[in-house]
Amino acid sequence: MGHRCCHALRKMRMLDLNPRQRALVGDKLFDFGNVAAGGMVFGQFLADRPFSIALGIGGLVVWVACFVLSVALEGRRD
Repeated sequence: MGHRCCHALRKMRMLDLNPRQRALVGDKLFDFGNVAAGGMVFGQFLADRPFSIALGIGGLVVWVACFVLSVALEGRRD
């Protein structure tokens, strides 16, 4: 069952973006990751609550995910 699901995902058509558009989307995705991580990690120091390790780790996970997706978008060649 899992094999068929992965095969179906591979056959799905991606958005046809030209290299310039992919670079722009990748750059903006990376910017979003920076803002999200900044808000989730460093924004906690501005709040009147104790620092949350889970929220900090969540911010780092969002940042890494956005970084990986950004590199994948910008690295694709036609």
